[in-house]
Amino acid sequence: MISFDIAHRAVYYPNDRRFRIWIRPSILIGSGLVILLAIAAAWIEVAVGGLPHIPQVPQIYPSNFAGPHGFPLWVRYCHFVNFLFVMMLIRSGLSILVDHPRLYFNDDCTPGSEWIRLTPLKVPRDRVWTAKDDARYISPLVGTPGYRHTIGIARVWHFINVHGFIITGVFFIIMLFDTEQWRRLVPTSLVVFLQAWNTWVHYATLHLPAEPNGFYGYNALQQIAYFTVVFVFGPLAILTGIAMSPAVVNHLPWYARIFGGRQSARSIHFLTMLSFFAFIVVHVTLIVMTGFARNMNHIVLGTNDEGNRGMTLGFVGIAVVILSWVAAHYISWNQPRRLQHALKLVTYPMQLLTLNRLTPRQEYSEQDISPYFWPNGKMPVRSDWTHLAENGFRDFTLKVGGLVDNPVELSLADIEKLGEVEHITMHHCIQGWSGIAKWGGVPMKAIIELVHPKPEAKVVAFFSFGEALYGGAYYDTQSIENVLKPQCLLASQMNGHRLPEVYGAPLRLRVENQLGYKMVKWIERIEFIESEKQLGEGEGGKNEDDEYFDLLPNI
Repeated sequence: MISFDIAHRAVYYPNDRRFRIWIRPSILIGSGLVILLAIAAAWIEVAVGGLPHIPQVPQIYPSNFAGPHGFPLWVRYCHFVNFLFVMMLIRSGLSILVDHPRLYFNDDCTPGSEWIRLTPLKVPRDRVWTAKDDARYISPLVGTPGYRHTIGIARVWHFINVHGFIITGVFFIIMLFDTEQWRRLVPTSLVVFLQAWNTWVHYATLHLPAEPNGFYGYNALQQIAYFTVVFVFGPLAILTGIAMSPAVVNHLPWYARIFGGRQSARSIHFLTMLSFFAFIVVHVTLIVMTGFARNMNHIVLGTNDEGNRGMTLGFVGIAVVILSWVAAHYISWNQPRRLQHALKLVTYPMQLLTLNRLTPRQEYSEQDISPYFWPNGKMPVRSDWTHLAENGFRDFTLKVGGLVDNPVELSLADIEKLGEVEHITMHHCIQGWSGIAKWGGVPMKAIIELVHPKPEAKVVAFFSFGEALYGGAYYDTQSIENVLKPQCLLASQMNGHRLPEVYGAPLRLRVENQLGYKMVKWIERIEFIESEKQLGEGEGGKNEDDEYFDLLPNI
């Protein structure tokens, strides 16, 4: 176990580490009925007509070896490397998931509307229950890096490995169609689908069908399964991941609707992860049952014999994968800052050229406003904020200074005179939940025009009355380029009313192309500075400093 100080131990290693899976009964029953119907149909067919004949298809039962066969080096390389990446994606994905352990098919994320939750807790109604309160512990044996509230480092591993996953997948598909190997995976006859059903009937009724030598071809069910993994699950995982990007969703609203909405995309993303895991379990089981040594020689050595060398090297490969989990855990807790910088080195320039160029323009209707909006963050306990709150923030003044020609102090009334606007937008939290609300306030563009930043001012820092998770005043930064984007507001209203205290009164930031932790609540003052490196640990914000979050979270 990692040695934590008192503040970190209370968060990372809580006393309540219970884990429970709850699935909406209608979904559980419906899924079970589909599976039972498929099994029942197989048994009925056998009872009526006996085991079906599996017709020979040349690409599966070749009468000669002229077709594609064997496993060239590039196939064997992709097979091992992709297994490494997929397992790390699953482990880091689980750590991300339990930071908001609920999945929905609606974008409101109202407690009780989830179709599955990985927590025994129901959201209490008698007190403020934040999204961070709702996060759950996950064992490091299951997730990378494990523990609780480690989503910053989990995202680092997820995004580093997704680059490897995509590069390997693109290389594999290019090589697949540059050779005859594609014929092993892509069905070219409708007979294959009939044969796949007949093969399923054998398996479902506890009969093993005649197994072709995988060195030359797969049975039809295997072929369709491999095709689905490569050409359906892989692309779907990538595309649904993109559909969770606030930059994409708020610029191209139609894109998320392809998957039924942002939360539906998150649910589908989770289901693809389960599909990958289920495929691996069934795949390995069949490898063991149908000639383990021979099958391992196929994919490890590229030979068609029954020696033990492939099996031995295969176990070595599995050990390497498991050791990578151990190494990732060690690096996560001993070199987290280097991990954070490694991800920034890979993704930051790419995001500046792509996602960060997308301007927010999504607008929702009044009917779309979420009935529930998750609160988050630690409410201010400072006496000055408490005194201001008691007086309805009538005595509040916002100080705007730093590298500006015209530093100002503005009351809420002064701010409103700059010209208020309203936008109904979707909030995207790094933990995974979303919610739609109407925000009213002054565009940051108006503040910038008022104070006239100096040429050397490149960054805007927002300081909060509230505290960060591990103590210290909360702050975050934005580039001037981003606060000049459409829909960037200094919000003083929510859903047509004065901004509630729990959601950030007197002022909060709205930056609709980024994740929620960048939208500072309970704003005390604003400063224009030369670089984010001048503040805190130099990472751009308190969550970036303490929890290793991204400087530019467009996704």
